[in-house]
Amino acid sequence: MQIGIDLGASKIESVILDEQGNEKHRERVDCPKNYNSIIEEIKKIVSEIESKIKKTLPLGVCHPGVHSPQSGLVKNAPNCIWIEKKPFQKDLREALGREVFCENDANCFALSEAIDGAGKHYKIVYGIILGSGAGGGLVIDKQIVNGPNGIAGEWGHNQLPYMAAKKENLNTTSLRESEIESFISGMGLAKKFNKRYKQNLKAKEIFELYRKHDIEADKFIDEFKINLAMSLSTIINILDPDAFVFGGGVSNSIDFFPEIQTLVKKYVIGREYDGVFLKPKFGDASGVRGAARLGRKTTY
Repeated sequence: MQIGIDLGASKIESVILDEQGNEKHRERVDCPKNYNSIIEEIKKIVSEIESKIKKTLPLGVCHPGVHSPQSGLVKNAPNCIWIEKKPFQKDLREALGREVFCENDANCFALSEAIDGAGKHYKIVYGIILGSGAGGGLVIDKQIVNGPNGIAGEWGHNQLPYMAAKKENLNTTSLRESEIESFISGMGLAKKFNKRYKQNLKAKEIFELYRKHDIEADKFIDEFKINLAMSLSTIINILDPDAFVFGGGVSNSIDFFPEIQTLVKKYVIGREYDGVFLKPKFGDASGVRGAARLGRKTTY
């Protein structure tokens, strides 16, 4: 058995998986808004779990951002600022007096779905997280691919493809504003829609209007489909994944993945793509399940 911990901006979720991938425990608590308190809360959760089962278990933790291989500090965790630029893994290991495996939350999502989720029958699985931001994780042969800088899979921070930028009449000197994430994430969609139509809606509400055939939302989501397809095609041209597994709040609102899959073929070299677009088997629970998998000697 293994313990998995999912640290998010607002919650800390824990799970125990047995060797067959069955959940033996699941709990969620509020996440403290203080670094030292987060360390102490995780220590408390692990202690309570292990006192109940009277056994010490391998521990994996997923979280926003990644540990820099160069500095050992967490980077790229804007939604969980309390661990940004902190030696999170080192401090957890010292607090618990044992090995702790830490990994990016999108990577853990992809790992979970690749091992026994929607992507379990595929070799190259790319996990896409479309939520408030746009993240991703790459798993090949059921092993996470990190890269020497720990940023493999972070497609959302690439620059928007030229044709998409041209279509958007993009005129900015800010690299951040021209990233893919700014055009297809929940926050990006809301910002664009509200600026264009002088409203104050969240991404979920925009999709609801789209499903009601609102003219403005119809046009806006049609543009989103093209931007998403163009952006996904850049991943396909480089990695050619067997399967994409989509998670996150924006993904949950999308009911037109077959249309996106057809659009993608317009932008992929050769105009062919036989990979599959999948919804996650374990939904939002996949991240914490992937974290638990980190503690295994082998992941499959």
